[in-house]
Amino acid sequence: MVIGIQISDLFDLEKTIAAEIFVNRVNVWEVLPDIKSFIIKLGATLDPDLYDKRGDDVWISKSADVFSSAYIGGPCIIDHGAQVRHCAFIRGSAIVGKNAVVGNSTELKNVILFDSVQVPHYNYVGDSVLGYKAHMGAGAITSNVKSDHTLTIFTCGAQRFPTGMKKFGAIIGDHTEVGCNSVLNPATIVGRDSIIYPLSMVRGYVPSNSIYKKHGDIVARRNCDC
Repeated sequence: MVIGIQISDLFDLEKTIAAEIFVNRVNVWEVLPDIKSFIIKLGATLDPDLYDKRGDDVWISKSADVFSSAYIGGPCIIDHGAQVRHCAFIRGSAIVGKNAVVGNSTELKNVILFDSVQVPHYNYVGDSVLGYKAHMGAGAITSNVKSDHTLTIFTCGAQRFPTGMKKFGAIIGDHTEVGCNSVLNPATIVGRDSIIYPLSMVRGYVPSNSIYKKHGDIVARRNCDC
């Protein structure tokens, strides 16, 4: 079943080392089960003059800034200029894009962070994809498993699309801002250039160029040059 949301409408694929994983996908969430194997395959092709291989299947750019207190489990790629701060917990199957920031006590698991993504303060991001320059405010998280542990279903208006996956957090488009202490419920997709108000509980689909308010109202985002 096709949801009709084009990957090109969510992401600029020139802003990630992982562009190839998105090729020929029908629905964007189809990349999630393949992140681990993709990293292992891609990592083996990386230039050893530019990336250090640390342990099993962990590749870290020589220009990345990784604090000694951070935990990095494989497979993982940390790209050029990225910063992984104090006590970050990367559990594995993670791509951290160029100039991205993974902050204090932030936890990553089975994720793709495009270039310049910021998850800087006490975030949990699991089974998710964050587009170019997406930002999650302090305490914002992706909830990747339903409370009843049944398979996730993506909802778009009155339509329901079974994903076939138990674990599916969120897909967040380029330049989107997620406010502090918000929760993105399982199988949430947020379009590019959108804003999620702080303390929001988001479910389903938020279109591009929208503002999602705390009580679930969605309004069009007006351009502002101020």
